[in-house]
Amino acid sequence: MPVPNLSTVEIKAFVPARDFALSKRFYEALGFTLASDGDGVAYFRHGDCSFLLQDSSADERVVHFAMHLLVEDVEAWHAHVRAQRIAERFGVAIGEPEDRPWAMRDFTLIDPGGVSWRIAQNIPRRA
Repeated sequence: MPVPNLSTVEIKAFVPARDFALSKRFYEALGFTLASDGDGVAYFRHGDCSFLLQDSSADERVVHFAMHLLVEDVEAWHAHVRAQRIAERFGVAIGEPEDRPWAMRDFTLIDPGGVSWRIAQNIPRRA
């Protein structure tokens, strides 16, 4: 039996936003480009990566949501986040870069709605 063409183009996460307007400003300040915005969904991209921010202000089910952003230079991203004064401007938590046992160096960033981000780069596995 022949296999149907199952090629894919991309996959995107719907990231919940309790305060949609504030979250859009937050992601733009981080350096994401707002590519489109309508009907409670904003399409953000950075290079070849993208996600959909969804207005979830009326949705009580949003409890915990996490995203992982793999980058080439985690120190540069951390410096950018600090330079943009993201913590002060948006009242969010930013961790310090740390080497992890799963062969990544990352830091955490919590968005205004509580979405947890791990921004990471691959590093050599420890012996």
